[in-house]
Amino acid sequence: MDVEQSIRQILLNYMRSKKMNYAQFSAFSGINSGSLSRILQGSRPISVRQLELITGALGLEEDALFDLYVEECFAFFASMRRIRPFIIKCAVLGRLDCIERIVTRLLDNLSYVPALFDVAEELFASKYHQAAALLYDNVSKAEKFQHSERLAFCRYRLFLVELGNDLEKNYRAAMVFEDYVNRLHEADQLEALKCLIDVLVTVHKWKRVDELAEEMLRISQIQYDLHNVRESEKKSERPVYFYIFYAWLVRSAVCEEYKDYTGALQYVALYSEGRSWIREDDEEAIFLMNQFVEWGKANTYLYRIWSGEAEAVYDYANFVADHPEEIFVALGNIVQAANQFGFDIDDILERFKAFIPFQAIEGQYGQYNKSILGEKYAQFLSDLGVYKFNKSPENPDNAINLILEGLDFSINIKSVRNMITCMTLFEQYRDHADQEAKRIFKKLVSEVHRINAEKNMVPLSFV
Repeated sequence: MDVEQSIRQILLNYMRSKKMNYAQFSAFSGINSGSLSRILQGSRPISVRQLELITGALGLEEDALFDLYVEECFAFFASMRRIRPFIIKCAVLGRLDCIERIVTRLLDNLSYVPALFDVAEELFASKYHQAAALLYDNVSKAEKFQHSERLAFCRYRLFLVELGNDLEKNYRAAMVFEDYVNRLHEADQLEALKCLIDVLVTVHKWKRVDELAEEMLRISQIQYDLHNVRESEKKSERPVYFYIFYAWLVRSAVCEEYKDYTGALQYVALYSEGRSWIREDDEEAIFLMNQFVEWGKANTYLYRIWSGEAEAVYDYANFVADHPEEIFVALGNIVQAANQFGFDIDDILERFKAFIPFQAIEGQYGQYNKSILGEKYAQFLSDLGVYKFNKSPENPDNAINLILEGLDFSINIKSVRNMITCMTLFEQYRDHADQEAKRIFKKLVSEVHRINAEKNMVPLSFV
């Protein structure tokens, strides 16, 4: 058999230089002497474990022979039994180049698609997301004409891998994935719809958010009704009733955005009354029902505030004081309401000042979506700047610094809406800014222009 001899030649050269026979190198490396003999004769492929032993015995870096091993993978029959552990090893050591070369060659034969998809899932579960993404991308290209559920699932995983702090990038990824969501298994569609909704909320695409929430509600209610009939079917990532709750919560948020507080309260009533229809009575069901009941209470206070009730501000503050994971979000709402209705909230800001810095918020029921929280923080900084300026126009430095901080943070997360808000506010208060603040603003605006030029996001006219 005409096989690649490079690793074998390196090994033979080493043994000759050290004057070692098979038995001596076998004892030195830990490779069985019979296996070593067959490897050197070219009658047996080198396993990943044997590659590790050879590399260690030769005193080389852990991935020193990886480029040569790519060829070894195809010198004999391309067996996933040998290739799979090598792909995983490459993922661990960040050798995506080797994975790319292997996958490209394997997919000349489409029979390897299912096995590569399984490896991608294994890597994704182990949080080697970039390596998994490389496999998902290649598998999806191999199946692009199949319109298969596996193709849709690959696009879903790629969407999840792309999500990060850049809101514009998240939005573009969502737009690419949205065409595939209805091809997923219904159990996967629910979590996928939630992820899409969370992204679209951060960029304020409320009409589409409402449409997706309506679709989530339709699918989850059908699935929940069929639960007893289809217990053996694939399960969704969370209990199906969670998505019913979540759809109502999202639709109440849409009503809030459109200042339809009566409609919002109707949805609050729906997601607060889970005990009347949920069949499950386990610990998870009780936790989730309690979570949405608590959110319902908080949002009832909030909608009273948005209706202009000053006394509701303190009711809301007292309520969230017992729910630390809700305090930062509540503060954002309170500052916005203070600016709209002229409320004095200095004592509330002082009371909760430890919760103002941006941070991940871990509650009893999990962590807030980080990108949603980041967008809220960017808005909070500019809103707080407005509040501080209105309270003390004679001492504007604090307000202007908050607006500059908000602009800087908005740039970091690529929040176009908040960039524009902060730049507009600074121009409004420019006459009150000192030279240092103007210098910082000019530098930040230059960064916005750079981002705008790269991504062609929005027209800007600020200097």
